Amino acid sequence: MTENVKKLRDITGAGIIDCKKALDDAGGDLEKAKGLIFERGLVKAGKKADRKTGAGILETYIHNNRVGVLLELRCETDFAARSEPFRTLARELAMQISAMAPAAVDELLQQAYIRDESKTVEQVVKEVAAKTGENIRIERFCRYEL
Repeated sequence: MTENVKKLRDITGAGIIDCKKALDDAGGDLEKAKGLIFERGLVKAGKKADRKTGAGILETYIHNNRVGVLLELRCETDFAARSEPFRTLARELAMQISAMAPAAVDELLQQAYIRDESKTVEQVVKEVAAKTGENIRIERFCRYEL
């Protein structure tokens, strides 16, 4: 059982207690437990949506020296802002903005995610919020093109 808890933690980024509880609730089935972690994480992320985002990062992306993006991505703490899932999200959102040219944050959130078109950008942001345990918000961005 301990090995499955470690595997689930590695896959989802969830805490040990959450992984153990999900495995118990799923009767030891790793795939069902993964689904439970995901569902519970989205519920937690939804509850945190009103929390203040006082930290974050600015991410830049330049494509072929022709398209440039500057993105302000916010979270609650510097700890989360330095985390790998958060930094990866910022990089991928900047690439999304470069490729899909949304006009505003609302439009970006509704777009199909370029790495997995079965998800929207909003769903991807909520997944990372569930992993980090913090509210994440795309504050603003600008896109330049020659």
